[in-house]
Amino acid sequence: MTVPDVMTLTGASQARVRTWLSDREIIGTRRGPNGALMVPAAFLTGEGPLKSLRGTISVLSDSGLSDEQILQWLGEPDDTLPVGTPIGALQAGHKAEIRRRAQETAF
Repeated sequence: MTVPDVMTLTGASQARVRTWLSDREIIGTRRGPNGALMVPAAFLTGEGPLKSLRGTISVLSDSGLSDEQILQWLGEPDDTLPVGTPIGALQAGHKAEIRRRAQETAF
């Protein structure tokens, strides 16, 4: 999702979305011919960023992963999870399990 898409989904202002990005409540990557900042839709609810995402991003970042690597880790299929991906598990409320796995990436 582009920043305007995030604004539409959440009803937030552009300044608010930029704050979410600078505070690392959500992360994104530049894509497309114009290098537009894109945020995965799975990171958001109608009210804003997925609540359990910020801490998970922090743990992964502290483990030395770049934003691109964090995006890949969160979306990577995992047969050992009941919902298939770490971001899916966060959406389903399995924050503790995903944070534990995120901490393991540091080793």
